[in-house]
Amino acid sequence: MASTPLISTADLVPRLADRPLRIVDCRFELSDPQAGARAYAISRIPHARHADLNRDLSDLGRSAVHGRHPLPDMTRLAASLARLDLTRDAHIVAYDQDSGVYAARLWWLLRCLGFSHVKVLDGGFAAWQSEGLPVETGPPPLRPASRLPAHLHLAATAWLDADAVQRGLADRAILLLDARGAQRFRGEVEPIDPVAGHVPGAINRPFTENLKPDGRFKDASQLRAEFGELLGGYAPTQVVHMCGSGVTACHNRLAMDHAGLRGSRLYPDSWSGWICDPARPVAVGV
Repeated sequence: MASTPLISTADLVPRLADRPLRIVDCRFELSDPQAGARAYAISRIPHARHADLNRDLSDLGRSAVHGRHPLPDMTRLAASLARLDLTRDAHIVAYDQDSGVYAARLWWLLRCLGFSHVKVLDGGFAAWQSEGLPVETGPPPLRPASRLPAHLHLAATAWLDADAVQRGLADRAILLLDARGAQRFRGEVEPIDPVAGHVPGAINRPFTENLKPDGRFKDASQLRAEFGELLGGYAPTQVVHMCGSGVTACHNRLAMDHAGLRGSRLYPDSWSGWICDPARPVAVGV
């Protein structure tokens, strides 16, 4: 099996002083968008820089038809990556508070841009703190930026738009996995979006099922068996991930890669983008 996209705290500690290492703090809270930045300003893994979901990893100025967290504009993303000093030859580790949801968004974007050395810290900052590992406190120091090309391009093979999803489902060419919680998927509750339910034909795989009780990812073999049951006769390359706004979908993509099931894609507009067109069908229940 190829190398996992995860890195453990034990493996990260001895690499903290490595010159090509870049650590990115991706902590964020949907209910309090400034919480991640505040937490970063208080304490963080040494040498970490902060990437904000709304500012750096999304473009909230794009049309709502692309969902609540549209993919970032590539010129602005290039500026963010330069500020973070993320170059293609760097070894990059992303972390968030615990589950890896927001770190997975950065991981997916970088992988789609052709960055080869990107990993997510298993267990995040919570695991780091629980083990009493060193932290940097107080106002973060100024760190030098790098230069990146003015224009970046996400690999077109890494994601689908709504029309492609509809065609793929109609032709049974794709398997659509929805990372939202079961109640939201069934349409029993909807705390965020104006319409409840799911895309007809989608299968529910809550991202929380990728994790053990301690917040770390399940073993690769267990995830491979669980996703294998969901895939049935579909190949990993036929799987498309979605969620509410294209963020937790990246967690399922990361989990599949960890399991050695590589090549799945994303529907980044996800549910919040799907329901912007009232002509698109909506299903409720299982």
